[in-house]
Amino acid sequence: MRSDPGEGPLLSGSTAARIAAIYLASRLVTTTYLLLAGALSPPGSRFGPGADIATYVHAWDARWYRRIAVEGYPSQLPLTDAGEVAHNAWAFMPLFPWLSTIVGAPLGSWGAGAVVIALVSGYLCCLVLYRMLVGTIGRSASMWSVVFFASAPLAAMFQVAYPETLFLLLTLLGILSLQRRRYGWLYAVVLGMAFLRPGVLAFALLLGLFGAWRWMSRRREALRPGEIVHISGAAALATMCGLSWPIIVATVTGRADAYLQTELSWRRLWMDDEGGFVPFEGWFQAAGYWFETWSLNPAWGPVAVFAIIVAVASILIFVPQVRRLGIEIRLWAASYALYLLAVFLPQSSLLRLLFPLSPLWGAVAQPRSLAWRIGVLVACLVGQGWWIWNVYGLGSEFWHIP
Repeated sequence: MRSDPGEGPLLSGSTAARIAAIYLASRLVTTTYLLLAGALSPPGSRFGPGADIATYVHAWDARWYRRIAVEGYPSQLPLTDAGEVAHNAWAFMPLFPWLSTIVGAPLGSWGAGAVVIALVSGYLCCLVLYRMLVGTIGRSASMWSVVFFASAPLAAMFQVAYPETLFLLLTLLGILSLQRRRYGWLYAVVLGMAFLRPGVLAFALLLGLFGAWRWMSRRREALRPGEIVHISGAAALATMCGLSWPIIVATVTGRADAYLQTELSWRRLWMDDEGGFVPFEGWFQAAGYWFETWSLNPAWGPVAVFAIIVAVASILIFVPQVRRLGIEIRLWAASYALYLLAVFLPQSSLLRLLFPLSPLWGAVAQPRSLAWRIGVLVACLVGQGWWIWNVYGLGSEFWHIP
């Protein structure tokens, strides 16, 4: 059966107001955590004792986005003393810093524009998340999903100069377009995703899988020729856009492997790997590294990776609460998980990289027990405080990188 987004074309005013109240309350909690992190941070912390929120807003990768907004991209790749490509701005996409510059112009600073985009995108994410869940799991569970999402351990992303919330907003809008069979929006969604942060190839995979599923289920729900055209066209556009950035980087810098070597410059922080990139290799490399770091037998690392793969697949296929979310969300979760498995080296940024899987909060919110829901909310708030403290309050070790 086709999932029904429910509630007509728009959310009711009272629902939007409730979600606004939830979102505002959660942002006050996050702000409190950031203030506490600054007040309690020790002298050895990365940002120094007494750091203010403005410092945290512009910390870590936000510095690279600001550099792109102010300086643009280098035409020549910087090199280390060993002759390897050094960290540089080409690892980051241009749309977020450019939009932040435009929004921040009347506000007086790039950072103000970046935070406004993050905040507004976060609220819109809450609205769209509720909208895409309410037809399958009901109003109560959908509202609790919003509560968990707005208060989650990664909730600081709503208030710092990162493109995560805007990327997630486009992702949710894309999934909602599939749910409602309104494919015209997909082209704009794909173009925006492609130049915000890496991940549009996962959306291309989603479109491919969704098209295959629609074909196999065409007897239950008629498959119109226009659907085939739009799904195939959007998938092709997503694939081309996903492959375009390395070509752009190569064209500007004059080096064919410029983007790949730029990305590997960050990987070498963890693995000191001088070799090239092999899809799906990173997880198995990192498993041995982390098991050895934790004084465990490195030979068990690949076994742990395989167990994680089996567990994730089983959850997406068999767990009833996940199945109720609808095929579109499940296919997105599978596509994005496969994308991470193919290209990502597991390290301290893993939690942030899981942010696009936020629709799965709908599965967590389904048990009707109030004790369960309060327990999950408490765990979210504790996790949020722990993450903010480690990443911003301390931030002194390599494994504190968000």
